[in-house]
Amino acid sequence: MQSESVERKHAESHSKSVTPDLVSDKPVGNDLEDNRYHTGFLRRTTQLLSRYGIETHGIAPIPAEERLETRWYQMFFVWFSANMNILTFSTGTVGPAFFALGVHDSMIIIVVVDLVVCLLPAFFAVFGPKIGTRAMVQARFSWGYFGAIIPTVLNVFSMQGFLILNCIVGGQTLASLSTRLDDTLGIVIIGIISLVVTFCGYRIIHWYESIAWIPNVIAFITMLAVGYPQLRDNQSAPISPATVAEVISFASILASSILSWCPMTPDYGVYHSPAASSARIFLYTYLAFFTASVTAHTLGAAFAAAAPNVDTWNAGFNNSSSVGGLIYSVLLPTGAFGKLLTALVALSIPSACAPTMYTFSTSFMAVAPWFAAVPRWVYILISEGILIPVAIIGAKRFYTTFVDILNIIGYWSSVFSAIILTEHVLFRRASFSEDQYPITTWASYTLLPSGIPAVVAFVCACGALVPFMSQAWYVGPVARHGSGDVGVYVGFVVGAIAYALARGFEKMWYKKKMSKSDAYL
Repeated sequence: MQSESVERKHAESHSKSVTPDLVSDKPVGNDLEDNRYHTGFLRRTTQLLSRYGIETHGIAPIPAEERLETRWYQMFFVWFSANMNILTFSTGTVGPAFFALGVHDSMIIIVVVDLVVCLLPAFFAVFGPKIGTRAMVQARFSWGYFGAIIPTVLNVFSMQGFLILNCIVGGQTLASLSTRLDDTLGIVIIGIISLVVTFCGYRIIHWYESIAWIPNVIAFITMLAVGYPQLRDNQSAPISPATVAEVISFASILASSILSWCPMTPDYGVYHSPAASSARIFLYTYLAFFTASVTAHTLGAAFAAAAPNVDTWNAGFNNSSSVGGLIYSVLLPTGAFGKLLTALVALSIPSACAPTMYTFSTSFMAVAPWFAAVPRWVYILISEGILIPVAIIGAKRFYTTFVDILNIIGYWSSVFSAIILTEHVLFRRASFSEDQYPITTWASYTLLPSGIPAVVAFVCACGALVPFMSQAWYVGPVARHGSGDVGVYVGFVVGAIAYALARGFEKMWYKKKMSKSDAYL
């Protein structure tokens, strides 16, 4: 025990992070990581940016005494804005547009899935204020120092995938306003706005998210008011009965879109005070996710289902390939006001892009120590450089791109969520105390768990879900028999069970080993 105490003190000396008080006038997170990593040009540039209030803090945990933000409404609005937008609307359109589901079937699936699955990102959000770590750093307490590289790398690719989807939708929406505009210009505009918001850091993101939802709510209300007659008439339109495969596959798409937030929700509470109860943080986040998701999903499903029966909407929807065009065509009767709303909806896409790009940068830094040596703002620029050209190409095949990216993210996110949840409930006693999460060990591979159970569980879960996959590029043997894509659910269940068994066995083996060593003393 004495040697463990010494090691923890040693680790603590290497994990100090002096982050200014959010309530003060000093910029957030301008500690430059004690200037230990940044040298030459990077150091000089980072110092310059810090003088202008740009966040320069890296991935070191924020000590409890420096987590002083008490504006708890931010925990609601950051996720309400991130989900009350056109991308979530697009996810809802997948049911009728991609799986040919009727509006009633789609809405029932949406309500059930959103009600249940939104519990998970809300649970993960509690980690931020309670232990002050980024999601990929917190993952080390179950995955181990080296094992955590797996979800961290996957998160880097997933966040970039989401950014691409966001920019495609935003670009299509702006392009729908005029024949002189195209997807490419819209994607560039959305990308630049996202870059500016994210570059500034944590404080600006929270400020932006507190207002970004307003134009979207106004636009959705206006769409409902203008399009209600057509939506009402479409309720009696004949449709073919939904198959089990279609229902399950659409539910998987919805679940994947929500689960994909789990590896990032802790990042937006790391400067908030741990004094608030876990229930309060959870409730604020859950209400934000559920109210925004169920609203945007149901509206997307309703308008996509009605579009084939309304000529102007169908033309705007462009054979189910332009969600932005659908929104603009619905708002067309309102004239200039409709154009303004469409433009604002597109320009508010960074409400989903900014958190995603921010987590891309912090996840990249958590891959390995030498990546942490590069400041956060560099990764923001790298993300932008990848984002624009890939989004321009992906826009040509929107729905195929959309479904493929969401499902792939959902597969690994479900397994990741199961492992973190199982570790916290079964092996950390559902407690956020220092005893259960010794934060000073965050960068010590000798003091963190081995990570072997997590890697074993991840491999088992991925192997188990493959036969249940149903993608354009691969359909598993089970899915071929009409089950639909249940890979997300299989991955979660197998991941939780495999991790509980493997971690329990590891702890038993460790205790037996320690008892044998004590017997020789």
